[in-house]
Amino acid sequence: MHTALSVNLNKIALLRNQRDLPYPSVTGFAQVVLNAGAAGITVHPRPDERHIRRTDVAALAALLAGGDYPGAEFNIEGFPTEEFISLVETVRPDQVTLVPDAPGQKTSDHGWDFSSHGQFLKPLVARINAAGPRVSLFVDAQVQAATAAAATGAQRIELYTEPYAVAQAAGTPDPVLTEFAATARAASGLGLGVNAGHDLSLANLGAFLSCVPGVLEVSIGHAITAEALAMGMAPAVKAYLEIIAAVPESP
Repeated sequence: MHTALSVNLNKIALLRNQRDLPYPSVTGFAQVVLNAGAAGITVHPRPDERHIRRTDVAALAALLAGGDYPGAEFNIEGFPTEEFISLVETVRPDQVTLVPDAPGQKTSDHGWDFSSHGQFLKPLVARINAAGPRVSLFVDAQVQAATAAAATGAQRIELYTEPYAVAQAAGTPDPVLTEFAATARAASGLGLGVNAGHDLSLANLGAFLSCVPGVLEVSIGHAITAEALAMGMAPAVKAYLEIIAAVPESP
């Protein structure tokens, strides 16, 4: 099975929000990426609505429920505030990815500290599961993080891949990739699915997927939006899919 590509639309919404205008359209670009072959879409509605708004979440849910994109996945990321959990209970996306972000944080930059938040997460995971979505937890590349994530009842982890992107750009990816691969194997051995995301790009995705086994899904937003400025969004999506298709399928 090849890795699924979920396109994060936050940067499309951020560009729209710079002006009091309805474009670029978040739902319009959702259609572009899905028509180009992406398996799903990801959004991260933050409390200040700096990019994705609650109205975007509802509009995307309606788009995907309309029947034109059967099987397309809707992934919603966020810190599990009461407002966020109420939102995902209402929308019922396919997947909810819980991230340990402070409200004003610019972007996700670390995985969960399970020694501090493991017991906090467990009832929240159960609550979200009761509404229907599976839960993925944002984690650092550490075997113990996979073990702790499994103890919460989550179904997947999302590997925080910025350390890999930094190491790859510096020409020293091997030690970091070893940790990512070990974490992925540990997660799979515990029955967890493995996702990955953050700073993955056309320049580094292929090497990552070739070395880290069993990655079910990658979520890519900033890089694919930047690359789309040069080549167009649909060609950018297709370029990622070509990289994914070139990696041998997971058993």
